[in-house]
Amino acid sequence: MSERDIIAIIGFISLFALMLLRVPVGIAMSLVGVGGFAAVVGIDPALNLLAMSPLRAVTNYELSVIPMFVLMGVFATASGMSSELFRSANAWFGGRRGGLGTATIASCAGFSAICGSSVATAATMTKIALPEMRRLGYSDSLATGMIAAGGTLGILIPPSVIMVVYAFITEQDVGRLFIAGVIPGLIAVLMHMTVIWLIGYFRPGTVPAGQKTSWTEKFASLRGTWAIALVFVAIIGGIYQGIVTPTEAAALGAVVTLIIGFVRRSLTWRGTLTCLVDALKTSVSIYTVIIGALLFGYFLTVTQTPQKVADLLVGLGLGPMGTLALILSFFILLGCVLESMAMMILLVPIVFPVIVHFGFDPIWFGIIMVVAVELGLITPPVGMNLFVIKSVAPDTNLVQIMRGAFPFVLMDIVRLVLLVAFPMLVLYLPSQMG
Repeated sequence: MSERDIIAIIGFISLFALMLLRVPVGIAMSLVGVGGFAAVVGIDPALNLLAMSPLRAVTNYELSVIPMFVLMGVFATASGMSSELFRSANAWFGGRRGGLGTATIASCAGFSAICGSSVATAATMTKIALPEMRRLGYSDSLATGMIAAGGTLGILIPPSVIMVVYAFITEQDVGRLFIAGVIPGLIAVLMHMTVIWLIGYFRPGTVPAGQKTSWTEKFASLRGTWAIALVFVAIIGGIYQGIVTPTEAAALGAVVTLIIGFVRRSLTWRGTLTCLVDALKTSVSIYTVIIGALLFGYFLTVTQTPQKVADLLVGLGLGPMGTLALILSFFILLGCVLESMAMMILLVPIVFPVIVHFGFDPIWFGIIMVVAVELGLITPPVGMNLFVIKSVAPDTNLVQIMRGAFPFVLMDIVRLVLLVAFPMLVLYLPSQMG
């Protein structure tokens, strides 16, 4: 074992130790990245790296999409779009058994289309849907499990912040990634709704029916959803047709959402200022992680860790699909103890050379990776969505939330296998782009 191998091992141990001590992941990766780089190359190059990497991140044109999408999601929440979406979904689905749960999944999908964050989706829907499900007689376990599962759609249905970061790390086209997430996102919605139907079929007493609405009321409820439909079509349609770049689409979405908020008088100048501050805080936290990833990536490069891991995995002789199964299993297991963004940023630079070696499509793997990360969001003991729901609704029980999410975890594993077995479910729409 060479000196660089020893430094790499110490670096990873130090990184996990800092995370266990609850040091923010971006700071932990920065400390280990700079320290490890200094140990291999020298202190002066490491300090130069520390000076240049933050500047590279914040001035990168492709990454400017992140604060725009974050701002769009904040404007959408403040404008009340999420509440209107839930009311409309409830009008269409609420009258049947498990309809309110189905409406919650549909609302999460719709809100994800203008949010891009699973955490924000879960937090927003907990405030809106949980009181309604409690009023109708849903158990806390089932209600929160549905919200936790629906919240994971935030990083799969475009736009998605985590897809932007993946595209940045692997130098892929973020527009193609967004389009690739559409069909898997719709499949996820249908499969989550199927879980609710199955629970209602086998345990009808746990999934009550809501109040039925007339067709007139159903169609009338759609009037409140035009804003979300307009924003989603403007973003995804513009990218798909090649009219706008993802960055331009994000800026367009933020502006359109702001205008809609003012037209409906749900946003004021004071409210807009609050939204800007909230978006700034969220964007800074994301950029901190990205800067940490850049610094840690340089450390991985000088220790040749990705190449050595690639050689190790290829040398196991498992073949392409066996190696992919091992990588995805590692994602799922690590998702039990690591936050999703940290896990993605930590693992993708290491395993991506393996994916390229075996000839897997990078866009396809990006979506597969996001689905695996989704599992981590609702998998104990550190499923981020589970803790978000607990923080928004402190009177809920964390164990009950985990129990309620378990059927959706099983269905997500089935979905992951389906997308691996049939790559065109991911690649069909990107293949039709110009």
